[in-house]
Amino acid sequence: MQRLLVALLAAFDAAIAAAVGLVVLLAPLTLLWTLAFGVTADWGALWPLTGTLWQFGHGVPLDVDVTADVLRATGIAPDAAAFTLSVTPLAFLLFTLLFAARSGARAARAGAWLLGALSGALTFGIIATGVALTSTLSAAQTALVPAILLPTAVYLVGAVCGAVRIAWEDGDGGFLDRVHDVVDSWADWGPVPSAAVRGAAFALVGVTAVSALAVALMTLTRGGEVVALFQAARVDALGAGVITLGHLAYLPTIIVWAASWLAGPGFAVGVGTAVSPAGTQLGVVPGIPVLGLLPESTSMWMLIVILLPIGAGAFAGWAVRSRLVWEGTPLGTGPRAAIAGGIGVLTAVVAALAALLAGGSMGPGRLADAGPAVLPFALALGGEVLLGAAILLLSPRHRDELAEERTDRWVAEMTASDLAFDDSTDRVPAATTWPGSPSAFDTAPLGDDGGFRLPKRDPDDPLR
Repeated sequence: MQRLLVALLAAFDAAIAAAVGLVVLLAPLTLLWTLAFGVTADWGALWPLTGTLWQFGHGVPLDVDVTADVLRATGIAPDAAAFTLSVTPLAFLLFTLLFAARSGARAARAGAWLLGALSGALTFGIIATGVALTSTLSAAQTALVPAILLPTAVYLVGAVCGAVRIAWEDGDGGFLDRVHDVVDSWADWGPVPSAAVRGAAFALVGVTAVSALAVALMTLTRGGEVVALFQAARVDALGAGVITLGHLAYLPTIIVWAASWLAGPGFAVGVGTAVSPAGTQLGVVPGIPVLGLLPESTSMWMLIVILLPIGAGAFAGWAVRSRLVWEGTPLGTGPRAAIAGGIGVLTAVVAALAALLAGGSMGPGRLADAGPAVLPFALALGGEVLLGAAILLLSPRHRDELAEERTDRWVAEMTASDLAFDDSTDRVPAATTWPGSPSAFDTAPLGDDGGFRLPKRDPDDPLR
């Protein structure tokens, strides 16, 4: 009954996650639809538009086909009538990922992490299938298989990661416990996997924080350019609201671009363009207001910003090393080097996935290449984080750290000695004579040279 309840609750969590994501899109679209077309407008396209944007927010590419009437009304060249949008607004994907991780963690605490993750992913997949089948637009189409598999994969990855994190620490009484026992049997190498994952999480949080700070600083320094592009677009309040909501949905994507800039490779905003600390090469860019944050020029001295990802790696190394000292598990050079390597590799993998989702095509023609390149970004960020983590993990141990380890060993030895003494005392037979008798008060000499002895009490002494 408990496992059935866990499966039902996980399915309910998945349904809530999908419903919230759809409502977050549907509510403002309904308001904008009403303001733009009135209450008598044709509402038939509202749900297909919502479902299509929801799929797009989970990494499903959009194939856009502009009709001939729109081409004539807007003056768009015929060769730009068909193009693909694949730069994902990562806000929706991150929401689903975090919601799924929370659901998986609850299932793990209930003792059925795998069942909960699979039940939630299956429910989310069913909802994604329904959305894909009922939200078809002629102007923006998505392939059916990716529209089903990609949202389901996002939820499954989040649920499994959240569940495994809890089950690994608390135990699951099954497969993960057996794996944990095998890892523990590796002696000094046992803490390496969990320490590497923990360090990678610290590194990614650090990189995200400094990237978000960079975006905030660019907004403060180049906010006037953004306002100028808003004015140049000549949109009313309704159009400005739509553009602002789009910018908010793309905010995590912009942070990924900023992370690639800080790591060194930078990103592109069109074919033949490059925005990096080493230099900026821009041609004609679209008049999207957020692109006003792009720096006009940079110099080679800006490459100093790669110290920030290195600092994030050093922060991760410090956090892992402090945890190992606190747990009393001093490791040799080999395991610590393996932890640093694991932090770098895991960071590179996450960076590659982020670049894959945050890059691609954002329009026709030269806009078919935008965002960070996957391999350079992954290698650069992974290598910089590895360097920072290795500096902290492989540096000589400080005297305070060594003193703490000696103190821990001394406390452990004293505790073991006390336990052994108590155990030996329990095995001594109780005395059968009254206090004061020779057998009760005779003692052995304290030194080999017949030193001090406790005096024997006379049995006839009236003070005994």
